Amino acid sequence: MKNDFPILGIETSGQLCSAALMLNESAFYEFNILEKHVHSKKILSMINILLKEADLSLNKLSHIAVSIGPGSFTGLRIGLTAAKGIGFGSGLPIVPVHTFNALALQVSDYVESEKKFVIIKNASMDDLYFARFNFDGNHNKFGGEISLIRKNQIEKNKIEGELVFSDLALNIPHKKIIGPTAYNICRYSYLFGKDLLTFDYDYLEPFYLKQFLTRVNK
Repeated sequence: MKNDFPILGIETSGQLCSAALMLNESAFYEFNILEKHVHSKKILSMINILLKEADLSLNKLSHIAVSIGPGSFTGLRIGLTAAKGIGFGSGLPIVPVHTFNALALQVSDYVESEKKFVIIKNASMDDLYFARFNFDGNHNKFGGEISLIRKNQIEKNKIEGELVFSDLALNIPHKKIIGPTAYNICRYSYLFGKDLLTFDYDYLEPFYLKQFLTRVNK
């Protein structure tokens, strides 16, 4: 990596279509659209607008950070295709960022150190992704692997004394969360992604976690 900044971030794993330019540790530009089925139409124009506003050209960027999954089958492919196209055309490396890790980093801005929290995201019409994190003040770590659970089985998961963040309306106490945002994709790549940086675009594929998981009814 020729330098740490600026970073172009792309997030299309869910309903949020998001692009960001992280200029340094405290300055960034971000463009978000929360609307279904706009990712393929909007993401490239959003990136062009950000570059123009920041007065940057692609050759001034350090790398591209893109949400790799889990998430929407179509959304992930759109984001990764955009990242590969820009990377190949500009000679920029890519950092693939796990969607849940970036969202946990986003959530950690609002929780106390040593606090456990749960992230629940929509996976399909019937299923949810369920993951526990433990925030130690510096890093986010999984308390266990991501589980795939039935939406009607959520109450059977033992959630005691943990904050719950979700993009859905649940029948348990929780805080609404949208994301991750592209800024947090950038931020995660800056903090933890240097070893993930690659020019091997052909080997980058969306991480469709759902197809590798067995549904868990707890």
